[in-house]
Amino acid sequence: MGTGKRGLLTAAVTVVCAVTVLAAAPGTAFADPAPTASGSAAPTVPTAPTPPPSRDLEQVRQRLDTLYHEAAVATDAYNAAEEMAEQQSAEIVKLAKRIVQGEKRLDELKDRAGAAARAQYRTGGLPPEAQLMLSDDPQQFLNGSGRILQGERATKHVLSELTRTQQDLEQYAADASTQWRKLESNRKAKATAKKKIKKRIAAAEKLESELEQEEKERLARLEQEAARKAQNAWLSSGILDTLDTEATGQGKKAVEYATAQIGKPYEWGAEGPTSYDCSGLTSQAWATAGAPIPRTSQQQWKQLRRVAVEDMRPGDLVIYFDDASHVGLYVGDGAIVHAPRPGRAVTVAGAGSMPILGVVRPTTESRPTTESRPTTE
Repeated sequence: MGTGKRGLLTAAVTVVCAVTVLAAAPGTAFADPAPTASGSAAPTVPTAPTPPPSRDLEQVRQRLDTLYHEAAVATDAYNAAEEMAEQQSAEIVKLAKRIVQGEKRLDELKDRAGAAARAQYRTGGLPPEAQLMLSDDPQQFLNGSGRILQGERATKHVLSELTRTQQDLEQYAADASTQWRKLESNRKAKATAKKKIKKRIAAAEKLESELEQEEKERLARLEQEAARKAQNAWLSSGILDTLDTEATGQGKKAVEYATAQIGKPYEWGAEGPTSYDCSGLTSQAWATAGAPIPRTSQQQWKQLRRVAVEDMRPGDLVIYFDDASHVGLYVGDGAIVHAPRPGRAVTVAGAGSMPILGVVRPTTESRPTTESRPTTE
């Protein structure tokens, strides 16, 4: 949250409070000396060091996948809490402004009611009706009758508005208190998610740091091979024969934005412009295209219009894993652009290289634009 927002929120909370007063390396082994025939000890001969057990890099790969997946789930929770906190902060500010306006109105009404009371005091405490009955002037009687009726209506109106304004202020204060409790709850959710993200990433980085360079290279080849096999299996279904190659005008803009970010680092919770997490990239791509969408991959899956995978076209969002914890933007030719995970950069990958949960379409445009159609030479 920016400094400006914090300042306004602090001021808002101050107003609300005023109204509601109302987380030993094994050394080289040596053989025991054995006695010789002459009784002297034989020279000590060191044995060859025991080689370390062969590391199962496939298990390492699976463990890394699990850790980074759990970090991605926690990142989604963090982003959701952040989005809700921003909305609640804005609502508190809005309510605080209403409270300030209501207090000013209440002061004005109290002044008017006080003025009426002072006027009555100046007339000796007699009600207007009694003063009127003491008048001998018929015209004064008639004029006075009209003024009395007007005064009674005005007084009733002031008292009614005064009561209504007080009730509004009480409701605004109650609403602000509710929003403040929700804000505090979301702050705690953010802190919990942040702690989990850092813990999972730290564990993954520690596991990777323990690998020798040759093991890291073999691990990278294992990851690439797993992704290649998954992509080939997906393509072998003939899916490319059914996919639409034409994008809408908005879809084309989203693709252009996302592909322009290739090479920028992944950073959890980031929405650009120098780094991104997976849903930060897709949400910014579509915001640039003129169609704002939810911030998290899970909300993108829940709220956006779903389309069949075989009907996917450039610009659509591909949601991955059963918990919708990852998302990429389809760019055509069976590929997506996405922000993979910590330690990686925005890149192009096979759309089928991870388990697909489904596809959603942010745009409201129903037909591709002519300008987005590929040209042939």
